[in-house]
Amino acid sequence: MHDPLVIAGRSFASRLIVGTGKYKDVDQTEQAIDASGAAIVTVALRRVDLNDRSTGSLMGLLTRKPWLLLPNTAGCYTADDAVRTLRLARELGIAEMVKLEVIGDPKTLYPDNEATLEAARILVKEGFVVLPYCLDDPIMCRKLEDVGCAAVMPLAAPIGSGLGIRNAHNLSLIVEHAKVPVLVDAGVGTASDAAIALELGCHGVLMNTAIALAQDPVLMASAMRDAVSAGRKAFLAGRMPKRRYANASSPTSGMIE
Repeated sequence: MHDPLVIAGRSFASRLIVGTGKYKDVDQTEQAIDASGAAIVTVALRRVDLNDRSTGSLMGLLTRKPWLLLPNTAGCYTADDAVRTLRLARELGIAEMVKLEVIGDPKTLYPDNEATLEAARILVKEGFVVLPYCLDDPIMCRKLEDVGCAAVMPLAAPIGSGLGIRNAHNLSLIVEHAKVPVLVDAGVGTASDAAIALELGCHGVLMNTAIALAQDPVLMASAMRDAVSAGRKAFLAGRMPKRRYANASSPTSGMIE
């Protein structure tokens, strides 16, 4: 089934986007990402040496693989910091498409709405393809879309929590009104969470901790790949309506007496 994820006119075979943090080493990182089938891989600009392209380094791995590198601004707490960080990434030639994060609280790692919107407005005007991490707030997602973001990335739950989809209703509202891809970002814990996100109509899902901290990261990456595919197929197939009472699978007409 040819059903690519399309962001800013570019097609990707996989609807799963994965991160590169928290793995035990670079070899495990490579094996897990390969098993996930992801075409887009995100890396925290402030937590990796971008100039180290040596064998065995993370950037060495990312530059030799065919994945699209999605630099992110994890660890930035102001719009100015986020914008500056991505401008530096552009100078290094790795900022074709960017994930914008402006954190508002160090405990929950919830995003700062106002700062995120401010940074998004600046970056879009400078020609960046911006994918912003945001709260599962339909109004905020609409504002980010209005300033020109190529997608919106509402959280499922706090970053790294593994709590899964906390507010399916809000995600459904965001999907209903968005004219850009909706990519669930943060909080996914296991394969069923990823499937639910896609079943709701979300266009993709981004995760890191759920794979990297699994007992078997490579196997979990494979499970996530299957879950995203199954969730998307279920959405396209259209689920049966929910009913309050039972409804017999076999009709009563024509029953043998």
